[in-house]
Amino acid sequence: MGDLTQKAAAGQPHNGEESAPPSGTLVQSGFPPIEKLFEETGHKAFQDPAYYKTVLSGGGDLAQRLHGIFQKYATTTDPKDKSIFRQQIINVFWEFMGKIAQETLGAVPEAKKFLLRFGILHPNLLSAEAKELLSKIPLESSLGQPVYYLDEWIKMIGLDKIKCSATDEVKAGGGQGKMNAHLQALQEKAQGRIEGAQGMLRSKNTERVEFENKIVEAVKHLTLHSHYELFPEIFDRYTEEQKHKFAEIQDCIRALLKVDRETAACMKDLEQGCDDMQILNQKLEAAGATDTGSLDIEAVNTEFASIRQMAKMTVGRQGNAFPILTSEFFHSTPHGLGFRENVIKQLAWIESVDAEAFIRFYKNKPHRIVPFVILLPTYGDFGMCWEPFDKSNRATSRGRIAIPMYPKNLTLALLSGMGDMRWQVAKEKASFYWMEEGLTGNYYQWFQTQKLKGDVKAYFIQDYIIWMTKESEGTQKLDKDVRGAFWRYMPFTQAVKDKLKDRNLVYQELYQRDKNRAMSDGY
Repeated sequence: MGDLTQKAAAGQPHNGEESAPPSGTLVQSGFPPIEKLFEETGHKAFQDPAYYKTVLSGGGDLAQRLHGIFQKYATTTDPKDKSIFRQQIINVFWEFMGKIAQETLGAVPEAKKFLLRFGILHPNLLSAEAKELLSKIPLESSLGQPVYYLDEWIKMIGLDKIKCSATDEVKAGGGQGKMNAHLQALQEKAQGRIEGAQGMLRSKNTERVEFENKIVEAVKHLTLHSHYELFPEIFDRYTEEQKHKFAEIQDCIRALLKVDRETAACMKDLEQGCDDMQILNQKLEAAGATDTGSLDIEAVNTEFASIRQMAKMTVGRQGNAFPILTSEFFHSTPHGLGFRENVIKQLAWIESVDAEAFIRFYKNKPHRIVPFVILLPTYGDFGMCWEPFDKSNRATSRGRIAIPMYPKNLTLALLSGMGDMRWQVAKEKASFYWMEEGLTGNYYQWFQTQKLKGDVKAYFIQDYIIWMTKESEGTQKLDKDVRGAFWRYMPFTQAVKDKLKDRNLVYQELYQRDKNRAMSDGY
């Protein structure tokens, strides 16, 4: 087999900030605490008089077109003309952003980075207070979470450290157009096998340690003896409690043997996956498809087209699609601004309420997998899930959620994105039976009985928001059947359940149902 560790390292494609797959049970892992949201002193980039000139530098005719329309928009006083120029700016601005995105591999000037990250074309469009607030947002992060600003995300895509987001069109090749599509698909399946096996091995290792610790504690208990009353030099017999420890030790030994057999099977899967990955890497290298020393412009352009669609969806049909950050539309408070630290803090709250928000089951074992979160510089009010997971690696791949940075309510924007992902994951899990089984099946059948019209997923997302913001606090707003389905298939954390069961009989009854199902092994 060779050096397994070395093969695994060589076989794994980049996953962004991590070298290991995002596995582990919910109990073992969580979001890091956010010690500070803002820097004490802000940077001076927005005070640079050459900021706007730097942004446009090297932009050619596209930069000139943007400058011309922007000048008309900034100087006109007629509301009708301003509205016309505002609409004209949208397409040109996104085209220009796409051009800037192609430069992300090199040493990008701060002005261009902030254009991609925050949508800041000209600092003079912002008030002094807004510039001060934005300048104190931490530019780098040591939190190790898959939350990316647009410039960071595009760079990871261009360097082939993260795969392009799924599109309706089937790409003929990858890696500068040289990678064979069939080999790439096989590589992704092998990667899924590796990550799945690694996650299972972590789980089995945890089980083994737990059973071994039980045996050690039981043996320690067996060595505690009192002296025989009639003959003090002799220890007394085992107590009844100690005798029960023999049976407990035997049960643990049987469990350990079972865990060992399952561990061996997982190791075999991991070894086979690593062998397959090594062979595929050699074939791809021979085909010249593994060169990641330069930015993949084709991948950047493909991803940026997807990003623009994500941006439209976060804004919605009736929203403000103006792409430039300006004080006219920027009304976010420090805690309502969708920058990385704020979003991670909100994700931690979601996880503290929704027990399985980031849990995916693989071989009946829970794995905590936080999705990629892409922060888009838009005025949208809706988060959205672009894909619930990679279709070629359902076991351990991350989903993708896009979040607007300047929403009216950041919590609602995040919850709408999470609700979207919850629906899509449950629907994919139920497959052809999504209208009959599980979370989506129960909700769809209720939707039909109520004779509601429209998009069932949109209704679900709104009910998910109510579930997280109202029902979690004991305020009954949902239909009884919806509440029952959510309680079972999208449960609150135990802490929330314990709090609710004492509020009123409705939650107390649901709590009792949990106990009844557990006793009858109904879960």
